[in-house]
Amino acid sequence: MENNTRGTWGTRIGFIAAAAGSAVGLGNIWKFPYITGMYGGAAFVIVYLLFVVLVCIPVMSSELLIGRLTSKNPVGAFKELAPKSSWWLVGAMGILAGFIILSFYSVIGGWAISYIFKSGAYMASGGENAANVFVGFITSPVAPLVWHAIFMAICIGIVMAGVEKGIEKYSKILMPALIVLMLILIIRSVTLPGSTAGLSFYLNPDFSKLSAEGILAALGQAFFSLSLGMGCMITYGSYLKKDSNIPTDSYWISGADTVIALLAGLMIFPAVFAFGLEPGAGPGLTFITVPAVFASMGAIGHFFGILFFTLLTFAAVTSAISLLEVVCAYFIDEAKWSRKKATVTMGIIIFLIGVPCSLGQGVWSHIKIIGGRDILDSLDFVASNIFLPLGGFLMLIFIGWFWGTDKAIKAGNEGAAKGGITLGSGYAFLVKYVAPIALIIVFIMKVMEF
Repeated sequence: MENNTRGTWGTRIGFIAAAAGSAVGLGNIWKFPYITGMYGGAAFVIVYLLFVVLVCIPVMSSELLIGRLTSKNPVGAFKELAPKSSWWLVGAMGILAGFIILSFYSVIGGWAISYIFKSGAYMASGGENAANVFVGFITSPVAPLVWHAIFMAICIGIVMAGVEKGIEKYSKILMPALIVLMLILIIRSVTLPGSTAGLSFYLNPDFSKLSAEGILAALGQAFFSLSLGMGCMITYGSYLKKDSNIPTDSYWISGADTVIALLAGLMIFPAVFAFGLEPGAGPGLTFITVPAVFASMGAIGHFFGILFFTLLTFAAVTSAISLLEVVCAYFIDEAKWSRKKATVTMGIIIFLIGVPCSLGQGVWSHIKIIGGRDILDSLDFVASNIFLPLGGFLMLIFIGWFWGTDKAIKAGNEGAAKGGITLGSGYAFLVKYVAPIALIIVFIMKVMEF
């Protein structure tokens, strides 16, 4: 029975915009380009696309159908499908992962907002001081916390408004705006003198540069980028009407996320090469290299810098609200909290957990937790590289070998169009064999990095 007190999506396009918004985030605009740069450009992109089709879309379909079938949060969903068992821990792991990710994600989202107003600082001296501006900012004990608080306040405000009037409404505004901003920046980037070298690097595959580490990074990036393994798609699926088309929607969501990740590369690489900068420069690519590019453009760079960091902020917000919604849905369903109480309480707690992540860039930078990583990178490592692949693997084992792919196919195909995309034997094979094997390999390799 559908639990309408929890809210439902008002329109199909609204759901797809919200789910794609959950998938589209810093992982696309920030992480995808620099990982692509690290592992050889187009060869990495090809492997990434294969993993999206063979692993990520089956996982996404599975999460959505579990959510829609039960109309519950990740913990409640597993409790309903497997009562009197411990499978609910898989849902709890996803919620915990999202909780941890949002705590440091909000810190970086705050950086993005602050940079909308920092163009004057990094434009000085032709961008040569871009690194000093960034390091000086993130190591400050106060300013990043203020922006972290602003970012969390935005997320709390949207989620508190509810599913249709909050998440769906703002996703339908932010996602088209994000795409328009990207297209404007791409046009500027590819028309710069010397940009063809960046296009060649990005579009011509060189498999000699693709290592085993790069292949694992492609799978990890695809899984993280699509918000899988953290309960987002189960939660968003729980707000679906019973006649929604899950197989087709999974392709739309995955396709939108992948297209935006690919567009991010078109936006960044031509400009980076045009100015002779390093394409595999790590996270600094976003907050140091890209601002240096804008500074090199002269007066118009000021305008494009504001556009870029507005875009980055939009992408961060659409993902962050999905993470906050997962946590809140648990307390609304299981503890019977009101949406306002759940959103404000959990938003404040997540903000407080993010404080050490921010201070770890400066006054607490001497604190190292996992393998010499600072606080933020340690939380990122545990959530992204341990909880997500392990949670995704266990969910696939649940569907493929415990609950059964026959039930999953039946549940997933309710509402699917006749003659259109449906779940079938190919889905069952991927869920039972291909996807879990790929995810457990990623998990084992990441555990070995401890």
